[in-house]
Amino acid sequence: MLKKIGLGGGCHWCTEAVFQNLKGVARVHQGYIASTKKHISFSEAIIAEYLECDIPLEVLIHVHLLTHKSTSNHSRRDVYRSAIYYYTEEQQKEIFAILKKLQPTFKDPLITLVLPMKQFKYSREEIQNYYNKNPLKPFCTQYIHPKLKRLQKEFGNFVKQ
Repeated sequence: MLKKIGLGGGCHWCTEAVFQNLKGVARVHQGYIASTKKHISFSEAIIAEYLECDIPLEVLIHVHLLTHKSTSNHSRRDVYRSAIYYYTEEQQKEIFAILKKLQPTFKDPLITLVLPMKQFKYSREEIQNYYNKNPLKPFCTQYIHPKLKRLQKEFGNFVKQ
């Protein structure tokens, strides 16, 4: 059975490309996610649909934390909110436990928020699947290629061939 998780942090083109390259991730929806209260505005993000028997949530979260600035509270966090969006209270508890377990592997404190998924809207069609349509564009070679290389190096057994 497919599970879903929302992930936001950097540009959704980068996040989409990273998660499209993972075994066990069946679909990646690129767009914008809104949550609640002060996080009600839409922020760039993806929804990953995955098979937990092929890729554990802990691996998805670890990949997410390593492929965006998850310890940097920069000035663009309104557009690039570092967040994990949950669908159920059980998923929320699991995410908090995973973050606690992973925190010691980072030099600085994680700033990634754990927020309820409230709304999702897709990106424009012409920018969906951006990396696969434009792998040689400067943005892809400068920002996405290094993330995919790191993904291969650190999570090679989960990377699609």
